Amino acid sequence: MITGKPRGKTLRFGLIGAGRIARAYGEAFRETANARLTAIADIDAQAAASLAAAADCRSYASHTEMAESGEVDAVIIAAPPNVHGRISIDCLERGIPVLCEKPVSTDVETARAIRRTAIECRVLFTMASKFRYVDDVVRARNIVRSGVLGDIVFFENTFMSYVDMGNRWNSVSEISGGGVLIDNGTHSVDIMRYFIGALGSIQVVVGPDIQGLPVEETVHVTARASEGAIGRMDLSWSVNKQCDDYISIYGSEGTLRVGWKGAYFRQEKSKDWVQFGKGYDKVQAFREQITNFSAAIQGLEGLLIDADDAVASVEVIQAGYKALTTDSWVAIPAEETAASPAAPVIAAA
Repeated sequence: MITGKPRGKTLRFGLIGAGRIARAYGEAFRETANARLTAIADIDAQAAASLAAAADCRSYASHTEMAESGEVDAVIIAAPPNVHGRISIDCLERGIPVLCEKPVSTDVETARAIRRTAIECRVLFTMASKFRYVDDVVRARNIVRSGVLGDIVFFENTFMSYVDMGNRWNSVSEISGGGVLIDNGTHSVDIMRYFIGALGSIQVVVGPDIQGLPVEETVHVTARASEGAIGRMDLSWSVNKQCDDYISIYGSEGTLRVGWKGAYFRQEKSKDWVQFGKGYDKVQAFREQITNFSAAIQGLEGLLIDADDAVASVEVIQAGYKALTTDSWVAIPAEETAASPAAPVIAAA
């Protein structure tokens, strides 16, 4: 449950990576009551030092140096995806809980290795997926689960806006694992699974090449949930789709929409829309993500996103790339679920 209130003692966090996403985390830490940023590591020592100075904390030239310093209780990995596996496993083996930015890996084998290490070492691992922590999204799921919309038939998610990707690592497949499908699509897959459950099969259609990137820029994705609902994702870096809502859910007895500026639903038997949200707040989502992770480390509550969710997202995306290259429906492997490790209580410094 998202409450906006601190849960547990204050833990010391290390941030691995000093790029764009790391700066967003730095802002979130300023208003997070049960966590404080105490260290930043990056192979670019100057970037780490600059961000550390702004956050009034210590910088390190490597994640191993930070992990072995004894100065952090947990870490957030905000480095590029191609190094997520190695960094996650290094930290987990040292007994340090890990919150890893999405995607947790560019391949299923590495994602499963991370989960296996977390279980064997009995250390918490979670994937960062900010939209699950958006207050409107959490409330929307509660409404869906209440049954007021009836049986869910169709789910839509849209992340389409022009972003110049020519000079960003997100469009370098050796680093990112692909293009918009793995980048924006990992968020979409996690949101879709959050609302309609495990996905059984997937189809991907690729759009025109606008920016001249070596990876896909626009995709239309259709998925079938194991429980019967149909899901659709429209993702693009190369076109703006002018729509206020990024989630639309259609049930047998009503409709629900979550937008950038508000959220609302309407039952079929009523003419009126009921507003229940205030809009997307990125810092609030990051802050609540850190708060949930901190509380879970201390055994006060469960993770909203566990290691099984993280692995499942990679499994779906990998099946999506197979569908993209074969131009056909592809079955998504059954999720190999495993019990999440119990979290030892960590005393705050």
